[in-house]
Amino acid sequence: MSFSIEQLLDLVVDANASDIHIHVGQSPALRVHGEIVTVDAPALTPDDTEAYVRAVLSILDDNVGHKVSYKHLENLDSPGGGSDFGFEFQGKARFRTSIFKSKGHCGMVCRQIPNKLFGLHEIGLPDKVKDLLNLTRGLILVTGPTGSGKTTTLASMINWINENQGQHIITIEDPIEYYHPHKHSIITQRELGSDVNSFAYGIRAALRQDPDVMLVGEMRDLETIEAAITAAETGHLVFATLHTTGAARTVDRIIDAFPANTKEQIRIQLAANLVAVVSQVLCRKKDGTGRIAAFEIMVNTASTAALIRDNKTHRITSDIQTGAIHGMMTLDFHLQHLYNRGIISGDEAVTYAQDPDDMRNKVVLTTPHPPSPRHV
Repeated sequence: MSFSIEQLLDLVVDANASDIHIHVGQSPALRVHGEIVTVDAPALTPDDTEAYVRAVLSILDDNVGHKVSYKHLENLDSPGGGSDFGFEFQGKARFRTSIFKSKGHCGMVCRQIPNKLFGLHEIGLPDKVKDLLNLTRGLILVTGPTGSGKTTTLASMINWINENQGQHIITIEDPIEYYHPHKHSIITQRELGSDVNSFAYGIRAALRQDPDVMLVGEMRDLETIEAAITAAETGHLVFATLHTTGAARTVDRIIDAFPANTKEQIRIQLAANLVAVVSQVLCRKKDGTGRIAAFEIMVNTASTAALIRDNKTHRITSDIQTGAIHGMMTLDFHLQHLYNRGIISGDEAVTYAQDPDDMRNKVVLTTPHPPSPRHV
């Protein structure tokens, strides 16, 4: 191996890369501002990738002060063929890591989680969002595709509450990514696998731990969705994520998770307890210096709640378009705003628009040259 694992992780931090990929037959590769960039090094052998996996697991053992790596190695060789965990790297960053088997050989992807907790303004959220964070009950959903920055947005929201309110905040994560110190609030962070067995159980257990605010890493199954809605219904402010884009699709995704004979009831519960949906995508900046989030924000007004109850979610976008007074905005509105300010290109705005044809009529497109291989 040309580089030690410590050198590669330093390279990730220095390049402000989001991920590093370790695969057999390929030199180590970084994702920088959304693009894959290969490290100037020989292609990795099966022995190389296994050594890198074991080196990262050794760092994890040092983090926790005892040997846990054997459990992840057992998972790697199990029918599931992989394991996920987080670790701290020399106080410079945390990494969310997935190790796996591919064609019988070890592979790994490490995602960098910066140590810095960002302010709401720094990540581009409007000031109106603070009104939502001052509520004492309800469900706030942060949605978007994998890698769109949902975790960073949630961490910023939790950090704002931590700094400005005296609450008990309980998070249930898989794995823990941002570490939150106790500030004005008390924070209990629980990790799936080591602290709690499932999201749903973690939510139910949290209700007996005097919570004010709860964060659920992902509403990935019916049991978790039910538990999160119940927690919001019983007087807690609950944050959760879904891999959906757009408020209407998010509401439909939740309702579709339930059996047909319960859908009407869940529409009523969701209409009463949903506070807001913040949907986001990450766009490349026009100047090549990084990426920026574009948001859609839906606040559950009386009008929106009626649409949810009456199964007219297709009209939610119209409500958002006319709901600026409540802090609402569509994703396409924000994309055009970023384009008009010269932050993103017209091509990028069209790529992420909910209505690409309409966006094409509002922006100037360029024809990019074929990309050349990039190295660091």
